[in-house]
Amino acid sequence: MTQEAPPPAAAQPPFWLALLAGLPAIASLALMVIPDLGHGHAAVFKSLYLGLCLLWSLPLAALQRALWRRGLAWWRLLGIVFAATYAMAVANNLAGQLLAIAMGWKRDATVQWASLLGGLESCWLALLAAGAAHAVLAYAYRLRREQAQHLAARAAMRDAELRALRYQLQPHFLFNTLNAVSALVAERRNAEAQAMIARLGDFLRGTLAAPQAHEVPLGEEIAAAEDYLDIERARLGDRLRLRWQVGPEVLRALVPRLLLQPLIENAIRHGIAPGAGAGRLEIAATRDGERLRLQVGNDVAGGQAERDAGDGERIGLRNLRERLQALYPDDHAFSADADGSEFRVALDLPWRESGGHRTSEAAP
Repeated sequence: MTQEAPPPAAAQPPFWLALLAGLPAIASLALMVIPDLGHGHAAVFKSLYLGLCLLWSLPLAALQRALWRRGLAWWRLLGIVFAATYAMAVANNLAGQLLAIAMGWKRDATVQWASLLGGLESCWLALLAAGAAHAVLAYAYRLRREQAQHLAARAAMRDAELRALRYQLQPHFLFNTLNAVSALVAERRNAEAQAMIARLGDFLRGTLAAPQAHEVPLGEEIAAAEDYLDIERARLGDRLRLRWQVGPEVLRALVPRLLLQPLIENAIRHGIAPGAGAGRLEIAATRDGERLRLQVGNDVAGGQAERDAGDGERIGLRNLRERLQALYPDDHAFSADADGSEFRVALDLPWRESGGHRTSEAAP
């Protein structure tokens, strides 16, 4: 027969909590003493049984925990507990007879062995109830612990997924930037190449040294985006025409780390850089109730917007879509559309401020 795996000792409730769980069932015996107060020795005997039952709760709880650690089948465990509690109830009867003999309350100063097996119901049932309460508490304790471990595992898995997606951007970004530097060197534009390398070093220093939370205030993300734009300005010069539409009221909003950089890179690499003239890049952020709305739009060379829309998502856009789904499942919107000579990406995210609720590295 398949047996349940034994729960580790750490998965069991504290011993004192196990005793408290069974205390109400055993303490209910105290109610049986009240009617017998002032009526001979009955109150003394019932008080003795109550005290002994309280003492028996200690080895009973220890026995249950030992059986759980061994991982016995449930029917074996129940059989042992039933037998143990029955033996405890019999021992209570024996203690009562010995007390009566010691106090001279019995004419026949011998133990009546046959009578030990009678009148066990109250003590035996109280001990069984205490054991059941302990088992229910242990089950609830283990269930809550397993739920917490499950949530922690899900959070760790989600954190690893987000890290992998974020790290995927770095080699992609470096590859594109080094290609641009190589092109500048080939064109003998050494000053621009040196400036681009210097800006690249500053950008990488800032992104790699920063705390690795998955969400950052929009103000931080804009600062990182400006560092990246300095890299592109070294290559494109006046051809890059940038327009920000961001008010101070949205700078505290939490957004995914490295949200803007892949959008800007996609806009420049596939929209503005291939053209011969200047190109417009517009970045807007507004608050709409409990939503944050972001838009990144750019000019593209004739027909390039339609070709980009038909080629499927670029790596940066696909990566961002997957990160948004991991961070805000079913609570965000993402669209990338071409309209004539313009390509626009729109995001709709839940509003969260950096001074309030913040998603940590391991949030569920």
